[in-house]
Amino acid sequence: MRDAFVGRLLSLAQNDPRIVLVTGDLGFGVLEKFSDKLPKQYVNAGVAEQNMTGLAAGMALDGKIVFTYSIANFPTLRALEQIRNDAAYHDANVKVVAIGGGFSYGALGMSHHATEDLAIIRALPQITMFSPGCLWEAEECAEALVNTAGTCYLRLDKSSAGRTNRDGELFAAGKLRQLRFGGDAVLLVTGGILGVALQVADMLLEHGIKLSVYSAHSLRPFDEQVLIDAVRSSSACFTLEEHVVAGGLGGLVAETCMEAGVYPKIFHRFGLRGGYSSIVGSQDYLRQRFGLDATTVSSRIRQLLQATA
Repeated sequence: MRDAFVGRLLSLAQNDPRIVLVTGDLGFGVLEKFSDKLPKQYVNAGVAEQNMTGLAAGMALDGKIVFTYSIANFPTLRALEQIRNDAAYHDANVKVVAIGGGFSYGALGMSHHATEDLAIIRALPQITMFSPGCLWEAEECAEALVNTAGTCYLRLDKSSAGRTNRDGELFAAGKLRQLRFGGDAVLLVTGGILGVALQVADMLLEHGIKLSVYSAHSLRPFDEQVLIDAVRSSSACFTLEEHVVAGGLGGLVAETCMEAGVYPKIFHRFGLRGGYSSIVGSQDYLRQRFGLDATTVSSRIRQLLQATA
């Protein structure tokens, strides 16, 4: 995802001198082409994410569109006060880019597990939020960030669902994308775990269960009306995210449905529950350990649907 995003950002920056990329001393293999081609639009702020964010806010208030770029929790949780006070409060054109959402850096341990970021950033007002699930969405989010005024957050994942766009499809920020069509249940997913959601839909189809799968690449603004219409047309609603269930996509969907007076017969959030992980391993391994793999999710959906049949 990061390669797709940086590639699109480079092409945009070549035609817009306002775009500046600030990195926290990483990503050289990915960012080298950007720094070589546009040295005046590239800054290495070092391993100092709080300073990086303050710098970005100042540049943004001077008319730049500034992207901060670092791993997992470092451009978000470590720099949370600067995002809140320096960027969001002033509605500055700062675009916080976190690579390695969820368990992307699972082998590096809990410090690199980005599993609470969506909930924490969602608690801050005035921040537009993107969490793409495929390469095409990541590319389109780069352009959406440039065209969206104010502070934004982009969560990129190591995994992705490849390219899920249809020929001629136009990206619509703030809108849900329906990738599977079925009337038995609704499954909403955000981030690179979209690939798992599509596997789940295929596995359930073998058992005669037809899922409607929606990619929630935009969490703020959120496509409330499409969600409400989808839930009203089905008796079951599920959410899937590589993130804690509190405050993430599942929480957002639950809040939206409750406030709209829409109550599905079955509602379940697939995500992380309980404490922090002391386990290390690959992203796929950790997904399996925490019940976020396609086999576990599809089996649980079948159980829930059969229990209320």
